[in-house]
Amino acid sequence: MSLPASELLATARQAAGHQHWPTGALYVVATPIGNLADFTLRAIHALALADAVACEDTRVSAGLLRHLGLDKPLLAVHEHNEREAAERVLERLARGERVAYVSDAGTPAISDPGAWLVARARAAGHPVHALPGASAVVTALSAAGDGPLPGQTGGFVFAGFLPAKGRERGAALAALAAEPRSVVLFEAPHRIEALAQALAQACAARPVTLCRELTKQFEQVHTAAAEALPAWLAEEASRRRGEFVVVLHAQMPAAAADTGLAEPVRRQLQVLVRELPLKQAVALAVELSGLPRNQLYDEALRLKSESD
Repeated sequence: MSLPASELLATARQAAGHQHWPTGALYVVATPIGNLADFTLRAIHALALADAVACEDTRVSAGLLRHLGLDKPLLAVHEHNEREAAERVLERLARGERVAYVSDAGTPAISDPGAWLVARARAAGHPVHALPGASAVVTALSAAGDGPLPGQTGGFVFAGFLPAKGRERGAALAALAAEPRSVVLFEAPHRIEALAQALAQACAARPVTLCRELTKQFEQVHTAAAEALPAWLAEEASRRRGEFVVVLHAQMPAAAADTGLAEPVRRQLQVLVRELPLKQAVALAVELSGLPRNQLYDEALRLKSESD
């Protein structure tokens, strides 16, 4: 962040200080997933007001607070102790304190801990306020541009990290490959090649967007048919490093019998072929639909021959 901490806090107070900030409340605060400039002013002010900060990892959150010029009591609330640690948070809420909860990065209670804490706070009658912000899931979906496009099934499924064990992992992959909606996955760098191979086998022609190091300096977003991903990853070692979010694009409806393409895609390609040179029309259709180039090229040739 370019502003000194004191100016940043003052700016946050000016932007959000006029709002009502109840005491005895839990504030679920989204934090940046890589770029500190994505911190919202409202989130910064919530942390400044908090009497204590519950967090997934005290070391990570301590560093984050130092960037903001803040020093707060930290309460470790992570996946291994969330049920017990939630009770300590409830004690503070009962005393009328404001407690903020942050995970290491992104929006708590999605893939990171926090859901149990939120449920316990609500059950105990304490207000819970969620402060929106960075989310790897939503960011990846935006980068993928996966709907709602004409002819696609709406909505998405967030699957998080797949099981590590072979049989369970295979079953989960098979179920997701059959899912007609968009699917968002997280994957570790040491498993990304195996995931790409599995997707290539399970749904070769289905478009996949691979997002690496979202919001960070070396962010990379690549969309291709699943069958092309293993080769793309193998081309450069850097493509296999970092944190990954993978979007398995929504399935198009059953293709028209004569073309192999869903009708909205066929109509779109027909217009492109009419207005543009063949190669340019196909390239644009690939970008818009995410479908394999060969499939679109064959249909483009047919459409062009009909028009000629």
